[in-house]
Amino acid sequence: MRGKLILENGMSFEGKIFGELGETVGEIGFNTGMTGYQEILTDPSNCGQMVVMTYPMIGNYGINIEDMESTKVQVRALIIKEDAKLPNNFRCEMTLDGFLRQYNVTGFKGIDTRYLTQIIRDNGAMKAIITAEDLTKKEIQERFDRFSNREAVAEVSTKEIYEIVNEGKRVGVLDLGVKNSTLNYMKEKGFNVVVFPYNTKAEEILAQNLDALVISNGPGNPENLSETIEEIKKLAGKIAIFGEVLGEQVIALAFGGKVERLKYGHRGGYPVKNLETGKVIITSQNTGYVVSEAPEGFEVTHQGVNVKTIEGIKNEALKICGVQYMPDLYRDSNDVFENFLKLV
Repeated sequence: MRGKLILENGMSFEGKIFGELGETVGEIGFNTGMTGYQEILTDPSNCGQMVVMTYPMIGNYGINIEDMESTKVQVRALIIKEDAKLPNNFRCEMTLDGFLRQYNVTGFKGIDTRYLTQIIRDNGAMKAIITAEDLTKKEIQERFDRFSNREAVAEVSTKEIYEIVNEGKRVGVLDLGVKNSTLNYMKEKGFNVVVFPYNTKAEEILAQNLDALVISNGPGNPENLSETIEEIKKLAGKIAIFGEVLGEQVIALAFGGKVERLKYGHRGGYPVKNLETGKVIITSQNTGYVVSEAPEGFEVTHQGVNVKTIEGIKNEALKICGVQYMPDLYRDSNDVFENFLKLV
């Protein structure tokens, strides 16, 4: 079905709507990954996002249920140049179009996504609408005004405590939007994992007699999580803590650091330097925010290579550390997570 992608800055693109043939609104951002579209679609960190893939053809190897990062598609829309009509892979169970239809998510294709990416880089992250209707300026603005992503963490977080039983040490996960790959990685390492809702009180966490706590990745602005930040303060010095992406950002805010919004986010592969070893690693990132100032008493352990962003912090006295990237996905970028788990 023919449709339009309308940006908040007034620009629009004509293309084709696929997947769920409906109207949707969200915050638009781009991902530079050449692969991993299924993980991107189901990553809770993308709740509320309309994701533009810079790679020109998406869907080449289809979809399989095993690689889901959560129980459903989390994005508001997927925007691509072209979809593969006949995916070819021995694990393929369905097409990209069928996958989006199954979860009632809209896709948009047939436009120059690299040009669209340049626009987002120049103008910054903004809201966007995909629609088949001819909307007036007033109707467009009304749709933008109604969209909010403030409750994204509440939407994706578990609603009750649950446990992944294993024989190893007890490690808690404060679920701000945790990915299945993180939980599976910890399970493979033999840990007994206890997963908590994002708004769990510090007393409830400590009552579980944990050996450590991981604060997960997730969507949205960390400054919206004021209650979670207050509870993290109460855990200081009482339990070893590791934060990944949003988890690192709320740790920074809890101890007096500062966080700022990135102009167009970091989504895809980014080179990061470990300042302790001098090693440069390619990391998987998916966030619209970054720690701009480390808290007093915290050391900066990792730094962006292309842009000198703070990519990792730690406080040895409090046994707290965190990174801006997903350390559980690639063996060459999970050294800091490995070291934390070894300490546990």
